[in-house]
Amino acid sequence: MLPWNFFVTAKEYWVFKLHNCSGSASRLDPEDSDILNYFESYLAIASTVPSLLCLVANFLLVNRVPVHVRVLASLLVTLAVFVVMTVLVKVDTSSWTRGFFAITIVCMAVVSGASIVFSSSVYGMTGSFPMRNSQALISGGAMGGTVSAVASLVDMAASRDVTESALAFFLTAAVFLGLCIGLYLLLPRLEYARYYMRPVYPARVVSGEEEPPQASLSSPLAASPTPPLRPILRKTAGLGFCMVYLFFITGLIFPAISTNIQSLHEGSGSPWATKFFVPLTAFLVYNFADLCGRQITAWLQVPGPRSKALPALALLRTALVPLFVLCNYQPRRHLALVLFTSDAYPVLFSCLLGLSHGYLSTLALIYGPKLVPRELAEAAGVVMSLYLMVGLILGSAGSALLEHLV
Repeated sequence: MLPWNFFVTAKEYWVFKLHNCSGSASRLDPEDSDILNYFESYLAIASTVPSLLCLVANFLLVNRVPVHVRVLASLLVTLAVFVVMTVLVKVDTSSWTRGFFAITIVCMAVVSGASIVFSSSVYGMTGSFPMRNSQALISGGAMGGTVSAVASLVDMAASRDVTESALAFFLTAAVFLGLCIGLYLLLPRLEYARYYMRPVYPARVVSGEEEPPQASLSSPLAASPTPPLRPILRKTAGLGFCMVYLFFITGLIFPAISTNIQSLHEGSGSPWATKFFVPLTAFLVYNFADLCGRQITAWLQVPGPRSKALPALALLRTALVPLFVLCNYQPRRHLALVLFTSDAYPVLFSCLLGLSHGYLSTLALIYGPKLVPRELAEAAGVVMSLYLMVGLILGSAGSALLEHLV
């Protein structure tokens, strides 16, 4: 999640780079002003559609391309993109802002596709590990948002110029990606990891924490070039609905709506109301709450995978959409009413959004691979990521529509 979060969190940098286009175009070409006003929505769309295609390709390649090849290739591609973005920080793009916008969208698409191949492969790989390891992996994913938010605030506070801040920001991402590559290369050297990464065989267990029995390599499921999709979908359909709807609601709000909520005291000129309000309330608060929600699942795992309470809680999050819209979201063109006239409300709502998303989505993700035989665990992990991407696509498309309605 770190590469995507670094793209989204660098809001001040994108505003600086695209300001020339939108500033001059506000009087000449309404289409150009949309580039800046709805930039987060364009980023969301650019990240979700290619990701879905890469996810489908990854499912088809589960038994054709070794998992370590898919993981390392995706990490190297992501690192290469961040090197390009770091170089562009020091390039004057004022005379070709539309071209820079196009490059940014393409880079976001490539990073998102590579990231989804990486995450779905690793989720699937840990499907054969005990549930506590799957939970730890998913909680670690939330660190991407928290680290990027903290790095953004530190860079903004320490740097006088937005380009210096962005340079340090993207270099931080590159360092983390390099560290990730090194740690993944170290993983097969650990005896604990080798035990659970051994070849998988037919299993009688379809749920719970029991360890599957040993069997032979002659399993048709293990040897099949493409994992059977229908039994995986049948087993994970209920959790799939939860994943789709959870990410749909989150995608509606974050980042397109939440990052455009401004402080009611912006006219005061204080650093809190101008420079640090969005990084703190929209990014740091949400991502830290998301991390806390995911971590809670290490100690509390209710409701269960077949409980009706899980989809009910997912549906209950629908109420968060009007709560965010009725904060001081700007620009407002059709809905003038601002009901929540305090800066405390966006903080509270971001906490609720992140905490509920982190807790409920982690439950669904760790339950999914445990409902199928162990030899299908990696494929089930990819399918759970597919549900996630469908929800994000619906959310990003809906957020673009919601922004224009407000």
